Amino acid sequence: MSASLELWPSSPRRTGPPSRVDRLRRKVAELPCALLLFVQLGALLAYPFIETRRGDVQEVGRAIFGLIGLVVLFLAVRAVRATPALTWVAAGLGGPVVVLTIAEAIWTNNTTLTFWSSVLHALFYVYTGYGLLRYMFADNWVTRDELYATGATFTVVAWGFAYLYLAVQIAYPHSFTIYGESGEPGTRTWFELLYLSITTMTSTGLSDIYAVEPHARAFVLLQQIAGMLYVALVVARLVGLTIARFRQ
Repeated sequence: MSASLELWPSSPRRTGPPSRVDRLRRKVAELPCALLLFVQLGALLAYPFIETRRGDVQEVGRAIFGLIGLVVLFLAVRAVRATPALTWVAAGLGGPVVVLTIAEAIWTNNTTLTFWSSVLHALFYVYTGYGLLRYMFADNWVTRDELYATGATFTVVAWGFAYLYLAVQIAYPHSFTIYGESGEPGTRTWFELLYLSITTMTSTGLSDIYAVEPHARAFVLLQQIAGMLYVALVVARLVGLTIARFRQ
């Protein structure tokens, strides 16, 4: 036994309590859904500063936000790896999405490129949401990361529908309008469509942006149904399991 240890010496281990970096690394490894949720919420707060800029500053801001989007994609794939879903499907969708995101930053006015990028973004985020749902329904024990997955699943699906609305707007122009807009409906930005997506998902009805074309309205109706089922099934199940855990 000692000879084996001499032939294959182990690397020295640090004694004492773990450092802050070690504790942070452990938290990130244990709570991938929490990290995904917080990054997406941070992106929500950062984007308005980019959209209000003009000229070269705005272009640089969009590039930075594109990099943030790539980080979110990486975190989404990492979160799916912790679920029973097929990781290779998420990676297969995520690879082309990264390529198209970089291409969009180079050719900003190519509508065909933006359409297919939006479609793949939507598929990727919807599949990530599916993986997170399987993660939450995999057992009858509620962990801290599964509670964070409740919020992460909501934001991921809302992100996916926002990209879906962007694709619908390209395929069927003037699909969305804003309250008080006169004449023919204009083109909505991605952040405006994300605003519509989140308000539709929560069923609050607070959005001043709404669909006016039949195809756009059909997808809005689908998201309304998905939001209602999400609250009824997922949140109710996790709350019930949490209450049952404390009663034991």
